[in-house]
Amino acid sequence: MEQHNHSSLVEFVLLGFSSVGHIRGWLFILLLLAYLFTICGNLLIFLVTRLDAALHTPMYHFVSVLSFLELWYTATTIPKMLTNLLSEKKTISFAGCLLQTYFFHSLGASECYLLTAMAYDRYLAICRPLRYPAIMTSTLCVKMAACCWTCGFLCPISEVILVSQLPFCGYNEIQHIFCDFPPLLSLACKDTSTNVLVDFGINAFIILITFLFIMVSYGRIIGAVLKIQTVAGRKKAFSTCASHLTVVLIFLGSIIFMYVRLKKSYSLSLDRTLAVVYSVLTPLVNPIIYSLRNKELIKAVKRTIFWNRGKASSTHS
Repeated sequence: MEQHNHSSLVEFVLLGFSSVGHIRGWLFILLLLAYLFTICGNLLIFLVTRLDAALHTPMYHFVSVLSFLELWYTATTIPKMLTNLLSEKKTISFAGCLLQTYFFHSLGASECYLLTAMAYDRYLAICRPLRYPAIMTSTLCVKMAACCWTCGFLCPISEVILVSQLPFCGYNEIQHIFCDFPPLLSLACKDTSTNVLVDFGINAFIILITFLFIMVSYGRIIGAVLKIQTVAGRKKAFSTCASHLTVVLIFLGSIIFMYVRLKKSYSLSLDRTLAVVYSVLTPLVNPIIYSLRNKELIKAVKRTIFWNRGKASSTHS
């Protein structure tokens, strides 16, 4: 009987934007602009850090990987959000919902690991400056980035498998702006305590362990920076870490409240607000944070643009 109920459900309805009413058009424009800025900003950072030889350092290697990841992270949810704002039929297939959930969590976990790798890089650069070039080689950077992606894509597999085995008994309206584990569990017509415990265990391990590692790293970094005698030296050391720490606090701070909990859901408004923060706001502000607070990156962008202009003008002449 459970199998019949499960197989009879072929699609879900995403109701996350059902209450916006007359401001739907404005919300579409705002979300579209945010998405376009996210794509352009992160793509610009990725290309500049790859093309400019002055930025071929471990720190900018991880920044470029983060920007590349953000392009795919936003692509898993925002295009569907935009479609739902314009369409009266806000459906997504059962398989499509599971795939969206899997890739969203895979890329989110990869970002957690990547932010941890970036914290380790800053720790070595500031606390172990003499050994830093020997330890943080280009080979190690590539291996660390690959490990972040691999571990990230392995983490949600068990959660997706467990959800795919749940029976759904007809009610298919998801009270969220995209497919995710908490709203899916709330629709199942079976006890989901096992799913909740598995989700909590995996999310707690990924989010809390990485957050703890990052905070310990920055605790040691701050201790080392305070020992620097000159004000200019302390300011330079802090400036290299401020951008990364800001992204960490925004991203990890929001997903801790969303996923490290032993409930299927809290208030719908809270879940949607947090979802906007970590799925839209964080990828949006990443290019702003890393460009406006980073003089080297701004200079590299100018060099790349003017070099291309100069090359184009010389070709025409």
